[in-house]
Amino acid sequence: MNGTYIGSMLRERTNRIFDPHDTGRAEALAGTPLASFRRRLAAWLIDIALVAGTYIPAVSGLRYLFEERLRLKENVYDSAHVRVRLDFHGLSHMAWVLWLVLYFGLFVWRTNGLTPGKRLLGIRVASLTHEHISLWQAIERALGYGASALEAGFGFVQYFTNRNHCCVHDRIAETVVIRSERKPGSRAGEDGRHGKISASNRVPV
Repeated sequence: MNGTYIGSMLRERTNRIFDPHDTGRAEALAGTPLASFRRRLAAWLIDIALVAGTYIPAVSGLRYLFEERLRLKENVYDSAHVRVRLDFHGLSHMAWVLWLVLYFGLFVWRTNGLTPGKRLLGIRVASLTHEHISLWQAIERALGYGASALEAGFGFVQYFTNRNHCCVHDRIAETVVIRSERKPGSRAGEDGRHGKISASNRVPV
């Protein structure tokens, strides 16, 4: 019996086939109007302004706490053999990255694709694999902004070359940005100027 079980397991490993697990979700989005580059850029600028507007006071408060209340200077301990430094500059860079990931990740996850900027501009992030964006997918997309910014922002320029107008961070997280509001009198899938999701392109490639 053990030999039969092991033999069946080996056959399963050697006869691996592709499982199109996300095809149904992608086909369900076929014809959905895509967000224009102007709307995406405007929403991103609003979100960055909100991130900066909350980050700067928070970091200033932490710096005041460390330096004035806890009396922790950059040179925490300095002797002939041991030197301990508290690098506020490096910590502020790490805090900025963490703040961005928490903002874009948690907002997109909790609201299923909306940030304050996207909500104002009538667009949202949609998952190509699930009806609701998972926490990891949202964090992955937030981290993907760094990949899009590489090479002088070429990852963002790919909006104009990809069939479904996906930037690099969209492709990493398997998401697409769509219009969340519909024009009066228009039918689902109509948006000739900005395009719509192609059913033949099941994943953002």
